[in-house]
Amino acid sequence: MAELHDECGVFGIYKKDHDLDIVEETYLALYALQHRGEIGAGMAVNNGGKIVHYRGFGVVPEALPEKELARLKNGQIALGHVKYASGGAVGHENLAPLVMSYSGGQLALCMNGVLTNFNTLSRELKNRAAIFQSDSDAEVIAYLIARASIHADTIEEAVQEAIRQMQGAYAIVLMSPSKLIGVRDPMGIRPLCLGRMGNSYVLASESCVFDSMGGEFLRDVQPGEMVVVDSEGLHSYTDNCGGRTACCVFEYIFFSRPDSVVDGVSVDVARQRAGQMLAKHYPVEADVVCGVPDCGREAAIGYAMESGIPYATGIIKNKYIGRAFNNRKKNAEYMMRIKLNALKHNVEGKRVVVVDDSILKGKTSKHIVDLLRQAGAREVHMRIASPPFKNPCCLNSDTTAKENLIAASMTVEEMCTDIGADSLGFLSVEDLRELVKESKFSICDACFTGNYPLDVSDVSRGDKYSQKF
Repeated sequence: MAELHDECGVFGIYKKDHDLDIVEETYLALYALQHRGEIGAGMAVNNGGKIVHYRGFGVVPEALPEKELARLKNGQIALGHVKYASGGAVGHENLAPLVMSYSGGQLALCMNGVLTNFNTLSRELKNRAAIFQSDSDAEVIAYLIARASIHADTIEEAVQEAIRQMQGAYAIVLMSPSKLIGVRDPMGIRPLCLGRMGNSYVLASESCVFDSMGGEFLRDVQPGEMVVVDSEGLHSYTDNCGGRTACCVFEYIFFSRPDSVVDGVSVDVARQRAGQMLAKHYPVEADVVCGVPDCGREAAIGYAMESGIPYATGIIKNKYIGRAFNNRKKNAEYMMRIKLNALKHNVEGKRVVVVDDSILKGKTSKHIVDLLRQAGAREVHMRIASPPFKNPCCLNSDTTAKENLIAASMTVEEMCTDIGADSLGFLSVEDLRELVKESKFSICDACFTGNYPLDVSDVSRGDKYSQKF
């Protein structure tokens, strides 16, 4: 279990079926995206150009109680958002969807990602008398669209003008009084996909949403593409497509649900493939293979398939940990002990291979090794389904400062000693390409190599991210 926060999740739907309840469908979609963020959730519904919204803290049922959902009348367009905890405290003003008024009426916007030139853009807007209610990237984007709309003939032109000023990793879903719009950053770092329910079009961070809703996955939104749904149907704008791509490889390692397909690659297949490669590169004599929930399980299955060592559940995760629990001021060891427990029956007296998705600070890995030893494991061999994590992600996965990353200051041998394992093996950077070989796009591996696809100097220096980096 990596010490990463999940990405945010975005959702949008344009109703073309009379019997479709888009409030209910949006609520269910946010459940399907819950793994991408538990700090808060929100929904906005457009009924005849009037947008009503509600945002709250916690997981979906906590953030969107029934009495508030009843206030969101069934309309024609809806947006939904789940938020993860970015650096520092999260105020209500930073929850999404963001709703604001501009010259063309009301605008609602959800975003997953980060603007790497946020500081430059916000400073410029403030110098032109813009007043901000939050420190969110979404508000900067909304201002850019509102400003561009003064001279634009359509909302599409205003959004395109805003995009030309933006740099970063983002998937955006927004609605104007009459249109649903989705935008994916030109490098495709953040995912966004298109689906359909009957005649109604749907946008979401992951394809698993359409399966959960009983809909149909049509395709991924292409890097740089803007899709627009209105009363006439679906429209695609590809002016910003065709450049360098750098899709986040951590979508396959950690962020996405295993039943999602991202850019043509099954997340489940990619994770099992990682485990198979670990078994080839780091074989060991053992009695059982287990995965760290949730994202180490598929890789552990792959390791077991390739090695012939039986797979068993060795670690149990308490799934009923809410926001209130996470906010309690207890020491980290106590918190981890409540969240994870070893299944003694499956590991006692055995040589155990335990597979996890990544190691950041090393504290969780050390705790897992200790748990297994306390449960009677004779040996604990740890295998990691990604390369050593040496660099903070400046593109919105909220990782810790570089000096706190164990792989940035230790060799693999030193890390093995530090976490107390009998052996330790990581996936190689070269193997990452093999994980996603079906994709026609390149990947971003900056957290492993330090080769950022964008200039992140403004991000790392900005006080907005001082707690994040």
